[in-house]
Amino acid sequence: MGFFSKIKEGLAKTRQNVTSRLQGMFDSFTGANDEFFDELEETLILSDVGVDLATRTVDDLRENVKRQGLHGAEEVRGELERLLKEILHFEDIAIHTETKPSIILVIGVNGVGKTTTIGKLAARYVSEGKKVLLCAGDTFRAAAAEQLTIWAERSGADIVRHEEGSDPGAVIFDGIAAAKARGADVIICDTAGRLHNKQNLMNELAKIDRIITRELPEASRENLLVIDATTGQNGLIQAKQFSEAAKVTGLVLTKLDGTARGGIVFAVAGELGIPVKLVGVGEKVGDLIDFDGDDFVRALLDGTEIG
Repeated sequence: MGFFSKIKEGLAKTRQNVTSRLQGMFDSFTGANDEFFDELEETLILSDVGVDLATRTVDDLRENVKRQGLHGAEEVRGELERLLKEILHFEDIAIHTETKPSIILVIGVNGVGKTTTIGKLAARYVSEGKKVLLCAGDTFRAAAAEQLTIWAERSGADIVRHEEGSDPGAVIFDGIAAAKARGADVIICDTAGRLHNKQNLMNELAKIDRIITRELPEASRENLLVIDATTGQNGLIQAKQFSEAAKVTGLVLTKLDGTARGGIVFAVAGELGIPVKLVGVGEKVGDLIDFDGDDFVRALLDGTEIG
């Protein structure tokens, strides 16, 4: 199953909520008037696009419709699609693992799916023939290292872990040393579920970031922030806070199949200027998929074709 089919299937709840409403708007389209634009703005806000971004998008659509002389429902829908795709367009959406070793730091609050994301990534890279090493840097949460160990065994990855309560920075340091000694291709590091209002934990994350920079200055590097799509705008708040502690290179949106307000994808990408690189649309290993903004918009709007 390709990305478009997977994302369309994974957006089932969002499509029931947002797409059906857009379908109704275009089916009853009588012109790009104030009533139409007001309803469109409300629909985008209800899908968790966010008030500011929804307002800007509708304002841009209103201006473009007038300037370009767009009249029919199909023309207006096409321009809306173009504007939504523009929000999600980034030149670089790849996860970079060009060097040996490369390193991926996975961050985010508890419960968003960090451990599962790490396990699925490990399985992906092992299936590609790469030697993967996991670092159990979440030393604060009970059983976190055990859960990661299970994923390491399932995927065929190595793991470096310390006792519960150990210094997370020391785990990452030892993991990097082990990866160098064992010839690992990819290091994937777990971190504690750092609540965005806990400054000491954010400082610890910044410390880990410095250790990686010092020990692997030339390595391909990703700092992936995992956000639970079902948390809506709270996920955007988390993203803003985490991006202050470490330079976030990409976003992972999990549980996208569990929310009826998939517009959060636009909110986090548009407000933060950070690309969504992976999305989770199910429980299976293959349900963590590389993100494609154009296909996402097509899947969201599919069914609103005119005529």
